[in-house]
Amino acid sequence: MAQQHIQVGVVVERRAVDSPWIDHAWSPLAVLPEPPDLADWTKLTDAADRQSYYLGAAALTLHSVDTAHFRENFQTGEAKLWVAVRPTGCEPPLELVGVTADPFEGEVYSENPDDIVEALAMPAATAAQVLAFFDAHHVERAFIKRQRSEHDPRKGGAGRRGPPAAPREDEP
Repeated sequence: MAQQHIQVGVVVERRAVDSPWIDHAWSPLAVLPEPPDLADWTKLTDAADRQSYYLGAAALTLHSVDTAHFRENFQTGEAKLWVAVRPTGCEPPLELVGVTADPFEGEVYSENPDDIVEALAMPAATAAQVLAFFDAHHVERAFIKRQRSEHDPRKGGAGRRGPPAAPREDEP
């Protein structure tokens, strides 16, 4: 199985919210085509109700067995990268869970209710690298429909583990 690692940068946003329970919310904001020469948690913008931070570098890992998933991502018209971050409850307030171009892996990220997952626009330079990986490693696999066999109750079947048990003497 072939793999390729693409380094990207992740930007997150902290925005004020009008809620009696919390005063702010975090969300992934953008993916940069390559990590800039900045320290993690560098503040990029500072408005009264919104601040953006460079969270840090991330490795986008491409696997040759996932190329059909990448094709589905590009067929939507606007390719996405799924970014997952997790609140830490301490400093720094977020940690990066992962970045993926595979929509199915992106869906798996959203299974953890504590994680914050966003589908963000894929930068053109990153899209070119993912497409080049697809062209180099994609193998079309034919769909093979499973043939079902006729059920024969005399031969047993799914869920059966031998002949039926004899009734116990204390049962009617």
